[in-house]
Amino acid sequence: MSKSVVAVVPAAGQGTRMGGATRKQYLSLGGIPLLVLSLKVLQQIDSIREIILSVPEYDRDYCWREIVNPFGLRKVTQIVVGGQRRQDSVRSGLLAITDSPDLVLVHDGVRPFIDGALVEAGISCAAQTGAAVVAIPIHDTVKRVDTQGVIRETLTREGLWLIQTPQVFRYDWLMEAHQQAQQEHWEVTDDAALIERKGYPVSVVEGSCFNIKITRPDDLVFGEAILQRVGHNL
Repeated sequence: MSKSVVAVVPAAGQGTRMGGATRKQYLSLGGIPLLVLSLKVLQQIDSIREIILSVPEYDRDYCWREIVNPFGLRKVTQIVVGGQRRQDSVRSGLLAITDSPDLVLVHDGVRPFIDGALVEAGISCAAQTGAAVVAIPIHDTVKRVDTQGVIRETLTREGLWLIQTPQVFRYDWLMEAHQQAQQEHWEVTDDAALIERKGYPVSVVEGSCFNIKITRPDDLVFGEAILQRVGHNL
């Protein structure tokens, strides 16, 4: 039996590490805004019934006018005001859901190189286990460094993964976790950490090295190279 899925896309970051006057989520790769590249893929997934976009307060009209309507993103049903932290933006999206789905998919708006197969794999895994995240295993040597820049420990790579998005969770688990985080002032960098703190198991689906997050100017260079190498399904 198929599961109903709502996608929440946090895109409220200020992009301070990117520099420049344009927020990073609206910068272009191949002439198309990063945010559009992400949303287009999610729209093509049959099980995703709607997409809720979370952006800075003063960008809502801009997103309807320049992102959603011109590119025919019909599954974007709401654009909500995000917060200072990523978890605040996701929570805003969750609170906007009006008809409880089975699953909620969370995907960073500045990861433009997801593909449909990877999204479907995450949804399928979460439908069976309750929670799934996309990730890739670490191949480089990892060291812990103190505030003075001195190495204090070399970590074993075994069992270490770099976590990406999409991340998919049972709706009731994620709502419960965000509510408790709000009450108890938890601060995390991804939604899986909230689920972990609740004691629920989170499964890992192997992702792709192309599924990069555009954060710094160099990432745009890598992004253009990925477009030339593998293209995009737009």
